[in-house]
Amino acid sequence: MMIQADKQPVLPEASRIAVVAGSGALPRDVVRTLVKGGHRPIVIAIEGEADWLGGENVAEFDLWPAPAERLALFLPKLQRAGVTHLVLAGGVSRRPPIVKVRLGWDVFRALPKLVTAYAKGDDGLLRAVIAYIESRGIRVLGAHEIAPELLAPEGVMTRISPKASDRMDLQAAYEAARVIGSLDIGQAAIAVGGRAVALEGIEGTAGLLERMQGMRHHGRLAGKTGGALVKCAKPDQEKRADMPTIGPDTIKAAHAAGLAGVGVEAGRSLILDYATTVRLADEHGLFVIGLDPEAKDER
Repeated sequence: MMIQADKQPVLPEASRIAVVAGSGALPRDVVRTLVKGGHRPIVIAIEGEADWLGGENVAEFDLWPAPAERLALFLPKLQRAGVTHLVLAGGVSRRPPIVKVRLGWDVFRALPKLVTAYAKGDDGLLRAVIAYIESRGIRVLGAHEIAPELLAPEGVMTRISPKASDRMDLQAAYEAARVIGSLDIGQAAIAVGGRAVALEGIEGTAGLLERMQGMRHHGRLAGKTGGALVKCAKPDQEKRADMPTIGPDTIKAAHAAGLAGVGVEAGRSLILDYATTVRLADEHGLFVIGLDPEAKDER
């Protein structure tokens, strides 16, 4: 089954788009796509996270720096600025202490619902936050809707294809990633020798790969090289935020961890800097493959 990328939404010329920008290359790519499409977005850059701004022409968009603890105060400003669409893009490595978080009155009134959603995990909280934003008349879009070319295609993207043993690792890692995703723990897992050996936790994929590198000398691993990382969407994933993502840094870390390759769900994951990601994988002798989520038993 071939996965088709979502079509880019038709945004009216009068659309006013804002991007809540965290770390990593994703917000950069979203902003560049918007500018290329003739839009002048508002970029709410989370302080201490949006380090990608250093290489951008800030004259092409309206930059609003924002401490993480004051993000909730920006919604009324966005409404006054006539914002019609909002994109949440990039990571946030530091959550501010709750005592420092500043809430507007409208957010404060919605706090009981948000607290209830938080108890259901990160995905539940994201859904509640998005629902709240849209209740204020601003439509929330996923990064993949603005830049559908970032969606992972189906099939092998590199010169090297996974061997039969690699496909066993892909299957085992995929199944493990789906399980922890159903528990809202993480989106990634690593399998070596046909069995899952490491699961993504609060440290994220970078931390998972670093941990894997340190495990290579463990006597219970099947060899000092080989294995596969798989990233997949959580069941019922809120696709407008926190979609599984890989990029050049993922490939570098996978190589350092001695892995044979990386698998992602086609059409449900993002690949940043696609050309660079594939080139690095080829240089390091790794495979990168887009897995069809409708054909789990064929890996």
